[in-house]
Amino acid sequence: MSVFFDEDKPIFKQVKEKIEDQIVNRQLGEHEQVPSTTQMVKFYKVNHITISKGINLLVDEGIIYKKRGVGMFVAKNARYRLLRKRKKTFTTEYVLPLVEEAEKLGLSDKEVINMIKKVKECECDEF
Repeated sequence: MSVFFDEDKPIFKQVKEKIEDQIVNRQLGEHEQVPSTTQMVKFYKVNHITISKGINLLVDEGIIYKKRGVGMFVAKNARYRLLRKRKKTFTTEYVLPLVEEAEKLGLSDKEVINMIKKVKECECDEF
């Protein structure tokens, strides 16, 4: 297995997420060409089918599009759509459980916000 990937998650999903990260981080802009499948195969040292499977998920979601004989490109508003999707996921996977646990502990909104601020400001292993 390649050193780029987590063993607990399918590689094609991780390939998809790595391309998404490049779009979110503005390393790939709208209508910019995505590295070819062959380039990714060589870089990640995984098979062609795995890369294609990850790419096809992005095509199906409208994040990238194919130009026959030319390559794959980032779709218009792809970054905006990815950010919107990730914020929704962040809310359900992190914020909602945080709010539920805070309620169980009887923490006020202000206390929770102060805890978040403290964690963001801290560069130590205090917690």
